[in-house]
Amino acid sequence: MLKRPLAPGLTLYRDRRFPARRHAARHHRYRTVVGIGGNVGDVRRRFHRLAVALERDRRVALLQSGPILKNPPFGFLEQADFYNSVLELSTSMQPRPFLRYLLHLEQRFGRKRPFPNAPRTLDLDILFFDGRRINRADLQVPHPHWNERSSVVIPLAWMGAHR
Repeated sequence: MLKRPLAPGLTLYRDRRFPARRHAARHHRYRTVVGIGGNVGDVRRRFHRLAVALERDRRVALLQSGPILKNPPFGFLEQADFYNSVLELSTSMQPRPFLRYLLHLEQRFGRKRPFPNAPRTLDLDILFFDGRRINRADLQVPHPHWNERSSVVIPLAWMGAHR
């Protein structure tokens, strides 16, 4: 594993799965980018377990992952630093069923929601979905303020630069 400080409070981690490009055998209709994060327990290990779960699931194909960024929390500040990355996936699910799929994965990996911005084992957010714009109460795509968050911008920029 490579660990590289970027700036005060920001550290980039690279290992065999993050970042990585995969040559998926399955081809699905839509491409999506998902932000992943967490700050409870062994988050980097959980990210690896998530990648394995996605690779085994026929409903999605994991195409690419960005490096992992350790960064300070925002919103509720009295909590541990977060680990974040981004994943590019393909799927044949429409956006809302795909959102339900991600929420199920969060629960499977122990996510609880006691209050907004609470510490979490795993957070999965749809950042982009096949170039669509969606503005519903339960889903906004592109994800609001994605371009203001180093937790998204840095892994996403790395992934885009290494296509």
